[in-house]
Amino acid sequence: MAEIRLWNTRTRSKELLVPIDPENVRMYVCGPTVYDRAHMGNARPVIVFDVLYRLLRHVYGADHVTYVRNFTDVDDKIIRRAEESGRPIDAITEETIRWYHEDMGALGVLVPNEEPRATAYIGEMVAMIEDLIARGFAYAAEGHVLFAVDKYDEYGALSGRSVDDMIAGARVEVAPYKRNPMDFVLWKPSDMDQPGWESPWGRGRPGWHIECSAMSHALLGENFDIHGGGNDLMFPHHENEIAQSRCAHPGSDFAKVWMHNEMLQVEGKKMSKSLGNFFTVHDVLEQGIPGEVIRFVYLSTHYRKPMDWTAEKARKAESTLFGWAADIENVKQSAEVPEELIEYLADDLNTPGAISVLHKLSKDGRHSELKSSLLLLGLDLKLDRGSAKALEMIERGLQSRPLIEKLVGELAQARKNKDYARADALRDGMNAAGVSLSYGKDGDVTFKLESDFDMTKLEALS
Repeated sequence: MAEIRLWNTRTRSKELLVPIDPENVRMYVCGPTVYDRAHMGNARPVIVFDVLYRLLRHVYGADHVTYVRNFTDVDDKIIRRAEESGRPIDAITEETIRWYHEDMGALGVLVPNEEPRATAYIGEMVAMIEDLIARGFAYAAEGHVLFAVDKYDEYGALSGRSVDDMIAGARVEVAPYKRNPMDFVLWKPSDMDQPGWESPWGRGRPGWHIECSAMSHALLGENFDIHGGGNDLMFPHHENEIAQSRCAHPGSDFAKVWMHNEMLQVEGKKMSKSLGNFFTVHDVLEQGIPGEVIRFVYLSTHYRKPMDWTAEKARKAESTLFGWAADIENVKQSAEVPEELIEYLADDLNTPGAISVLHKLSKDGRHSELKSSLLLLGLDLKLDRGSAKALEMIERGLQSRPLIEKLVGELAQARKNKDYARADALRDGMNAAGVSLSYGKDGDVTFKLESDFDMTKLEALS
């Protein structure tokens, strides 16, 4: 069995994953607030933890992994969207959840084992809040219930910040009913025009942070293996989750391993509506970019590094994937995935390393193993292969491969013979024909078709 090592934000080190119960490896990932389409930044943690889910299933067995990702379907943003649009809240949330499933499905994302909605766990939230009050970790004030941060000595350990730093660097809501500016809301009052539930503190609704604590406890227990999300959630959301969960369940660790992905940029800049580079996943799919191309671009950067989405990366990814689609056309997948690929993934989800294995499998003609490896990574290359463009590129790859391999062989031999004029002529001619070449340290030459591939120009070289 492969040994999986993951970077734990809590300990700031890479650790061997030792499941609490190998028969039920448990993971919780914070899901979307459902008021609008998922944007490209939202998609990164979804893809990252989908790969981890697939790896866990591969190593421990599909029946021995429980993956929970929630929907926040009660929130001030949803209420504002309902007020602005004049539509019922449930119509907005149902539509948004349907969109989310469609868009993430187009990216090759598996549906988690559980997708709890916050509104289905209000009773569990109320019970947890009552317990926190009883234990002295929370207090009621003016229809609100707040967590008393100074009662939890380890507050700030996950994000590595002191309380004073957090106050200075965060937008802290100032309210007369707070004992400490950092105290955060567990429950707040609702007026009759807002969604609300009866509670010991009056009609109201939960704060954001308590939702995940209640749902993860209900579905995974007091202790589970992995908690994930974007690093923008580290503070305050995850910091608050830890505090309220460990205080509600003394002696528990809550989550053993905390994983956070870095953020997304677009063409080197932070994604922003004001910069005109804000895109939803649906926007990009509607531009004709296949979902597996989006996924491949994301996997090409390690999850703990900032990722830059560019049109050039998408173009190159499309060329690579359609070349591989030609490789695996009418090929039966191998029953085994190469151990080298698993080793990369088991090393803190080294997806760029895993992709290097895919290139090697293609180059070596190990197409049945390439197919099984692509499927493990969620790249089944079927989502958009029915399009005219996909079929054309697959056909191009099938027709051109023998000639390209012959020319690549001639180029490699020319380099070996130090006939650099001939090698340069072949290289330049192939580039002009839309064939990109890469050179390995051992002198090997690999290739891929670009979107401007021209068979006529290629034939002129032979």
